[in-house]
Amino acid sequence: MSKKKSKRFLKKISKKAGLPPGSLVHIGEEKSEKIKIEAIYFDEEICETRELTSFEEAEHFLQKKGVTWINVDGVSDVGLIERAGKFFNINELVLEDILNTEQRPQAKDFGEFLFVVLKMAKYDDAKDELLTEQVSIIVGKNYVLSFQEGLEGDVFDPVRERIKKGKERIRKMCSDYLAHALIDASVDSYFVVLEKIGLKLEDIEEETLSLPSSKTIEDIHKLKRNLIFLRKAVWPIREVAGFLERSDSHLIQKTTSQYFRDIYDHTLQLIDLIETFRDIGGGILDIYLSNMSNRLNEVMKVLTIISTIFIPLTFIAGVYGMNFHNMPELEWKYGYFLILFVMGIVAFLMVRFFRKKEWI
Repeated sequence: MSKKKSKRFLKKISKKAGLPPGSLVHIGEEKSEKIKIEAIYFDEEICETRELTSFEEAEHFLQKKGVTWINVDGVSDVGLIERAGKFFNINELVLEDILNTEQRPQAKDFGEFLFVVLKMAKYDDAKDELLTEQVSIIVGKNYVLSFQEGLEGDVFDPVRERIKKGKERIRKMCSDYLAHALIDASVDSYFVVLEKIGLKLEDIEEETLSLPSSKTIEDIHKLKRNLIFLRKAVWPIREVAGFLERSDSHLIQKTTSQYFRDIYDHTLQLIDLIETFRDIGGGILDIYLSNMSNRLNEVMKVLTIISTIFIPLTFIAGVYGMNFHNMPELEWKYGYFLILFVMGIVAFLMVRFFRKKEWI
């Protein structure tokens, strides 16, 4: 989290200080300028899509036997979330968690509905930045509500396509299977992100081994921060998938439990990948520091050799710079050239000695 974002986040949290539980205050960054409500109704025979201006417009969908999926892009409008709570009879504590976009991934059973919080991830290649948004999912008897922060790009698009095609299992199943599809799409988004991070790690590793620079260490630390965030986002999903798999809620059918087990297995794969990439990142950092140390040692080695060669030459020059009258070669016309010759021989012999010892 950047310094500016951290300050904004702390400022939002301070607004809730002293308020009672269930107080509806949006916490987080406003990522959507326009809030969009989309409803998709489907059963085995038909599929209808409609953009809503209010939740009441979905009433005729909810009265049918099929499944209704209502997706809300943008959660900064507290009044809209409050109206959703009244229409669907959602607990105020749940609404509070929806508005707090810094929630830890979790799953809760409220009897009449299930509440799930996840993080979706996306890697922006243009900005070389990891983008994340919180997704809150409410699973009812014949409906699913999903609340997104509203980042551009949606990992739920493949789910929409599966529903519209009408040939997939999803059209024959209940709301719990739709919830599985949404959670599965969110988890799959991490595989795409980690693939790009893996490629980035390879590029940084090559750069570190060939010609590292100050930007290299910045890239390494940036990737390590991203991996730490991904680890914090993925680890709790394992608990979410396990909770839904073992849940005895009437909203989850036995035939759907096995699919949540599949999400659990995918989460374990993600955790293994993240830990592997963290180890690779730590290894690259060690290589970078080792290269920098070696380069510094080479520089110091050259400077030490030069200094060592000049020590005897400085001694000779110092002896003949004492200005005593009775010193040999001071009055001799070839004395200057003789001393230069001796100094050259001394330097040559020292270089030969260093080469023989393989110091240079």
